Amino acid sequence: MCPSRLILEHVTSRWGVLVLAALLERSYRFSELRRAVGGVSEKMLAQTLRTLERDGFVHRDAKPVIPPRVDYTLTPLGIEAAEQVWALARWTERRVDAVQASRDAYDGARA
Repeated sequence: MCPSRLILEHVTSRWGVLVLAALLERSYRFSELRRAVGGVSEKMLAQTLRTLERDGFVHRDAKPVIPPRVDYTLTPLGIEAAEQVWALARWTERRVDAVQASRDAYDGARA
């Protein structure tokens, strides 16, 4: 498997896209990010953030304070990736009607 496929899988995964898009707006603490993304479990968000951090897209800043504070931000590479997947997401939103019309035509021809 080509290494680029795995990277593509990480940034275009269901939660990867939403996390990158949210972090494109600003930095977030874990619980804030979970609310901003919506519908993601704590475990899945932690896993997604860990993967994106390992790939160099997300920076995790753990501050040694009480209570613990961890902020997540995009790295320069993460900003670049987020802009690309967010452009695709916006295009998808604009083209929903065209895709739905194609689906309806396809399904009608098969019926």
